[in-house]
Amino acid sequence: MDELTPIREVADRFGLPLSTLHYWERRGLVAPHRRSGRRYFDAEQVYRVALVKLWRETGLMSIDEIDTLLRRDAPAPDWQDTVHARITALQAHIARLDAARSYLGHLLTCAHGHDLERCPDFRATVPLGRAV
Repeated sequence: MDELTPIREVADRFGLPLSTLHYWERRGLVAPHRRSGRRYFDAEQVYRVALVKLWRETGLMSIDEIDTLLRRDAPAPDWQDTVHARITALQAHIARLDAARSYLGHLLTCAHGHDLERCPDFRATVPLGRAV
């Protein structure tokens, strides 16, 4: 068996609260070994912790999405559909962030100053919703 790392060391290494690792265990994302009632992670499970953290932080993936990717053997939607859906969501989020940056940049350079209500350029970009 690989060298085992206590759960506290794994939590500290990745900057995670113990409760997060316990939750991931309950969800089946990680499977620590137990000795005398204490949790230990082998190298494969430490890698899994790193992977889940990476997907949470950089992929902005939900626990359910990560579960789908990690459980390819279980009957679940095609994992590639999950990845495609995440990419689509990220593209929409990036578009919203680009629009926010544009609005804020305009605020800093607008001749009307902080009074964007009077700026015709800004006013033209404000969606007015649908008439009911």
